[in-house]
Amino acid sequence: MKLTRPLWILFIVCIVSVMFTGCGAKEPNWDTFEGALNEKSFPVPKEASSPDRATTNVAMDYVRYSLSGIKEKEGVPEPYLKAIKAWGWEEQKGDEDAGSSRVFQKDGLIVHLTVHDGYFTVMIPKEKKASIKGLKSK
Repeated sequence: MKLTRPLWILFIVCIVSVMFTGCGAKEPNWDTFEGALNEKSFPVPKEASSPDRATTNVAMDYVRYSLSGIKEKEGVPEPYLKAIKAWGWEEQKGDEDAGSSRVFQKDGLIVHLTVHDGYFTVMIPKEKKASIKGLKSK
């Protein structure tokens, strides 16, 4: 009987330590990137997951990526900015130190990147594919 009590205590301590290490907010890894779902030439951290791709917005095509450890008040992390620039994207003038929302341009394409707590969005303005014809008055 006396031997089982220390085993139970050891068992509980092990479970609690596993919970703390597994449930803690993990810092993102900024080593590997892949192309975004809506623009393959724009980098996204490989460990970011995209549960949904919204197409209901008529002005923007956007993808929301979940990434634990990313914070809105900290803005776009510096390693991510370096990777974006390494992929050939340039930040538009006047947007430096803009915090959680940035605009990038490459080869005539524009990408809006916005960071939130635990996720970020990659947005691309949609081009007008159909022209609206006005009524001609005679």
